[in-house]
Amino acid sequence: MTVPLTTTLYRTTAHASGGRTGSVVTDDGRLDVRLAPPRKKVPGTTNPEQLFAAGFAACFTSALAEVAADFGADASAAQVACEVRLGTTDTPAGYGLAVSLTVSLPGWAADDLLPLLRRADAVCPYSQAVHGNIELTLHAVDGTTPGV
Repeated sequence: MTVPLTTTLYRTTAHASGGRTGSVVTDDGRLDVRLAPPRKKVPGTTNPEQLFAAGFAACFTSALAEVAADFGADASAAQVACEVRLGTTDTPAGYGLAVSLTVSLPGWAADDLLPLLRRADAVCPYSQAVHGNIELTLHAVDGTTPGV
């Protein structure tokens, strides 16, 4: 089901040229990157999957902060890792993505954090964009787990 916007809060445009071996630049020039395919390690480049992971992680972190505030919790120290996998599918397109979000919040046990993640998933624009289209997995980890 397509959900139309009732009000546009922000608008941006990115221009790509050269595909996965080209570049992407936004209208305001704040993002200007060279691209290389994921399997090629070209210094000074990124790829579309990394850009998607970065945007999703940032967006989900903000959604988590919003829903945590509803519970009187401060999620400003939350750590969100977004893993994006590119792979093949048994569809006519042949390729697809899968996303895993791993989240920790200092002082929170994984079991207590998971309901907040589900609520954040319900309000995050990136989550809404992918629901029903790709595999999305939410992982809550104890807030004392290092490296997340």
